[in-house]
Amino acid sequence: MRIRAIAITSFLLVSFFVISSCSTDETQRVTNFTKLTMFDEFDTDGAPNSEIWNYNIGTGQNGWGNNELQYYTDRTENVTVQNGVLIITAKKEDFNGSSYTSARLLTRGKFEQTYGRFEARIRLPYGKGIWPAFWLLGDDSGGTEVWPQIGEIDIMEYVGDKPNSMFGTVHGPGYSGGESVSKSFVLQNDRFDTGFHIFGIEWGPDYINYYVDDVLYNQITPEDVPGEWVFNRGPFYIIINMAVGGALPGAPNAETQFPQTMLVDYVRVYERNN
Repeated sequence: MRIRAIAITSFLLVSFFVISSCSTDETQRVTNFTKLTMFDEFDTDGAPNSEIWNYNIGTGQNGWGNNELQYYTDRTENVTVQNGVLIITAKKEDFNGSSYTSARLLTRGKFEQTYGRFEARIRLPYGKGIWPAFWLLGDDSGGTEVWPQIGEIDIMEYVGDKPNSMFGTVHGPGYSGGESVSKSFVLQNDRFDTGFHIFGIEWGPDYINYYVDDVLYNQITPEDVPGEWVFNRGPFYIIINMAVGGALPGAPNAETQFPQTMLVDYVRVYERNN
């Protein structure tokens, strides 16, 4: 594990969770993790910190993707750090056989962790066919295990033509989506593309709590999944990306404006309290 070394003189994290946001039949566990294990505040302009971030390059033909239309690059046109934020830009352009470009960053092999609190403060883009995400993927044990056996935790997914709604989901063997493993969160009188919001999970051996800002809106436990609970098998790594098109949002339409930007103010990971 490589952890970015930044001096911290003091740090206090206080989490207030609004339990009333959850349905009355949910029994939820509220936790408070405060020991940082990795963080990137994006305070140095230029390329993202290479001690933390790798890139996926190419299209879904590389073995990942959901019939998406973009070509992921590591070019400054698609990914850069400026003025304290990570900027991922989706562009409409002809590039290596694709009609769009964007970026997909991941911490695989550089930072992976089992359990804890994972959060990012993000301003999302807007438009039909725009599909940003902040998520975790299980380590594949050197290629000996494959998705969905490795597990996937989608902390934040969002489709750009529904700017007041996002959702969190888990994927494992025998389940992907559905009410038991996915839940939406809807902003009241606000939009995710007009300001920053904090998306996160707090994850233990037998639960994953989902929250937006100060609202705990869902908890998923082994009893909720119709298959094997694979979220206690080992470390997961972080992925941040912005897809264009694909199975979920569909293709952009004539009203979708380009370029679109996803702004990330910070990413922080905390150790789970025993």
